Amino acid sequence: MADVATVTREDLESAWKRLAEHARPTTFIQSESLNEVFGAQITLACEMFQLTGSFKFRGAFNLLSTVPNRQIVSASSGNFGQAVALAAGLLGKECTVVMPDTSSKVKIEAVRRNRATVELVDTTKISRMDRVRELMAEKSDAFYAPAYDEVRVVAGNSSLGREIFERGIDLDAVIVPVGGGGLISGIVTARDVLGAHVPIFGAEPAIANDAARSFHSGALIANELEPPTMADGARTLSLGQITWPIVRDGLEDIIEVPEAAIAEGMRQLFRFANVKAEPTGALSVGALSQRSFAGQRICCVVSGGNVDEELYAAVLRREL
Repeated sequence: MADVATVTREDLESAWKRLAEHARPTTFIQSESLNEVFGAQITLACEMFQLTGSFKFRGAFNLLSTVPNRQIVSASSGNFGQAVALAAGLLGKECTVVMPDTSSKVKIEAVRRNRATVELVDTTKISRMDRVRELMAEKSDAFYAPAYDEVRVVAGNSSLGREIFERGIDLDAVIVPVGGGGLISGIVTARDVLGAHVPIFGAEPAIANDAARSFHSGALIANELEPPTMADGARTLSLGQITWPIVRDGLEDIIEVPEAAIAEGMRQLFRFANVKAEPTGALSVGALSQRSFAGQRICCVVSGGNVDEELYAAVLRREL
């Protein structure tokens, strides 16, 4: 049972009510071809059809709906930046997003298209958070919107978990991509509040395995530098203070996924399910090749589909 002391049933129920009018229901897809590849019954929870192309809108809108400040500052490699930019616009707020200059071009353009100001930083010289602190000092009335380590973000993300566990379909496991832990924490808390007894596995890039190392050691461990994984949504330094205890106590395990398996997961989703996924979104399917789930009923969360055309084409052509 996860430690959800900081994320209450009331937090979740408030988020579910708020998002019922604003977030799109997730799209669930089943593919006989994908089932044959892995010898399992696989359901894909596809969040590339969510507003801004990833699950991030859920947490971003839930958070900003409760914030009185007109000025919003955030840091993101892309998906949360898009989500917080759109949410801010819908709520009549102004938004600045600090992004690494190595971020996906499609994500940078999308943040700007949602009328947010983008601050690109060279993370080898200054961290995203250092630039955020500078901006917060300049904008004394601004609110900093964290991408994952915030109760209202986790509660917003739990709305996806609610959809998974209220479908009335028996599952043997749910596999969820892991970066900072905001999505998987939301799904864990939804499971626990709803009383669903389903094991949840994290899927994390092997070269960005701070969450896996933390989970297996029982102590929070951080990456020293932003990991160079192709799964840019998982380039976090560590889990958060809120998400870490939920991950520690609520998961069955965290599966480490090599870069080649992430790319193969993208190809399998394209070939066998007609689904375009970004690398982070394909982590859950990539994890299926690292551990056998034969004969089981598995829900793989495909967390988003925002990927540069060049990268996606290179992956499909097996150039990466």
